[in-house]
Amino acid sequence: MQGKIYGYARVSTMEQNEARQMAAIRRVGTPEGNIYVDKISGKDFCRPQYQKMVSRIQEGDLLYILSIDRLGRNYEEIQIQWRRLTKEIGADICVIDMPLLDTRVGKDLMGAFIADLVLQILSFVAQKERENIRCRQQEGIAAAKARGVKFGRPPQPLPKNFDELYQAWRKKQISLRQAALECRMPAATFYSRAQKIRGEERDLP
Repeated sequence: MQGKIYGYARVSTMEQNEARQMAAIRRVGTPEGNIYVDKISGKDFCRPQYQKMVSRIQEGDLLYILSIDRLGRNYEEIQIQWRRLTKEIGADICVIDMPLLDTRVGKDLMGAFIADLVLQILSFVAQKERENIRCRQQEGIAAAKARGVKFGRPPQPLPKNFDELYQAWRKKQISLRQAALECRMPAATFYSRAQKIRGEERDLP
């Protein structure tokens, strides 16, 4: 009895498009209801759709993925999940973009050796590319900050009574908690904004 066919696609963010992966998975005859998609980083396998799919895959089933980096971008985790699916569960995996990674063929010793070797190389490349992407992101953020680009949410405007309460707090006429309460803001936020103002005051000529 032939097993079921599954497909798995992954993109790193909600803004990215999985259309190319979906088209390739559909072309090989994967039923629509058996295609699972995650929009999350490939750094690990704590992904809801992936875990849901694995819980349903059984011995004799076949899983299609477009490329190994869609399965994941963590060298060791890719090896673990590959063994979990093929050895522990007994399913087959076919990487569409890499015909050497098709566990339905080459089941002799030489075929298994070549597949394992290719898997290790591509897993290494997948993790290395993830590290390179993170490095480029950090370099880009650092360069943007050097140009004066501000990240994060802009600070909320101060309430009209902030200056009055700030001065009273500085003179120890009221407590930090009282000042924050009157300004309707958390004490940590009041203190942070107050410290920023004090720093600006010290910088004045």
